[in-house]
Amino acid sequence: MEDKITQEKLKKYFKITEEAFESATKTKIADKVFNLESSRADFLDMIKRYLLDAKHFESKDDYVNAFAALNYAHGWLDAGARLGLWDVHDNRLFTVD
Repeated sequence: MEDKITQEKLKKYFKITEEAFESATKTKIADKVFNLESSRADFLDMIKRYLLDAKHFESKDDYVNAFAALNYAHGWLDAGARLGLWDVHDNRLFTVD
């Protein structure tokens, strides 16, 4: 059971996120063909999986990882909204409008 975020864990996630951000900023746009339907399905699948992970962690009283999984799920929701994978206009639920 984890009930707090340690400095070590925070440092680990800062490092990997900053590394991923740096990698993303140094690359060009992917040559993949963007298919809205398959991308939408992929995003929804990832969101569902993170929600299930969050519920799993919560059932184990691991609130830190449950909270992290919920944040990942919501990040996918916001990214999908910004890409136009769902037509939403509620800035309480999404970072849109």
